[in-house]
Amino acid sequence: MPVDLPKRANDEGAHEGLRRLTEEALRLIPPSTARTAQLVTPRQGLYLLRQHQRTAFEAAIYTPMLCLILQGCKEMTFGEHHFRLRAGECALVSHDLPVVSRVRDAPYLVLLLNIEVEVLRSLYDDLGELVTAGTEARALEVHRADSRLLDAITRYLALAESEADARVLGPMLLKEIHYRLMMAPLGHMLRSLIRHDSHASSIARAIALLRQDFRSPMVVEELAREVGMSVSSFHKHFKAVTSSSPLQYQKGLRLLEARRTLVAGTASVTTVAFEVGYESPSQFSREYTRKFGRPPSQDVASRVLSAPSRGT
Repeated sequence: MPVDLPKRANDEGAHEGLRRLTEEALRLIPPSTARTAQLVTPRQGLYLLRQHQRTAFEAAIYTPMLCLILQGCKEMTFGEHHFRLRAGECALVSHDLPVVSRVRDAPYLVLLLNIEVEVLRSLYDDLGELVTAGTEARALEVHRADSRLLDAITRYLALAESEADARVLGPMLLKEIHYRLMMAPLGHMLRSLIRHDSHASSIARAIALLRQDFRSPMVVEELAREVGMSVSSFHKHFKAVTSSSPLQYQKGLRLLEARRTLVAGTASVTTVAFEVGYESPSQFSREYTRKFGRPPSQDVASRVLSAPSRGT
């Protein structure tokens, strides 16, 4: 079962900060009577997503981002960790991760902000050794947003009103947000990422290599050597960061790509199985069913049923 986060810390400005940020976000979303999801991009790398109803659990690769809940409730599963996030709570993802999530309570409004590793590393010039990595950091951490973070995000979101303000103040505010995140209780992994020689940075490079070529057979020894780690250390830190082994991670990439292709394309189950790197279609079907709760043939059937009629 998902676990609730601890009760709100004693931050008198957080409630007011959340209210102001939510009002600013809603102002930027066009009114709609439809029940479909609405996605708005006020600035590059900054997104507002509004859902008007609950959703089913879906698996996806989350790229490094801040996920700040403004309204509603979201459930997320990362490895064996389960979270239930409500308004004012956020998830910080530092690496590309396979996550299962759903909107539990609607109306739901979330602010998504891409994490820029280069912006983080630029802070190292200012902070240097004053920043310590912390212990046992995960690639997905959750916590309540404090008033300082909420205020910085609100000011950044408000830049959508002025092109000149956005051009001059945008980079400074983005740097402030990254600083607030890095120094927050959930910023342990970000503090590791600003060092090129950290285990967190090595695992990030390994993940990038896996994502580039997930269809090919993986030799763990070669991947570990590529990022400058011993095999035993690589296994240990990859598991600590992603909550999965390298082989499990690759399997997740293959299955997610397979599902995307099956739902969006016209290829058969067997063709897709081979395209994503499986040598056995039957093994592919078993693992697909285990991950998504239904066989690939069912997603193909859904695609066919939802296709527009070509009759006259």
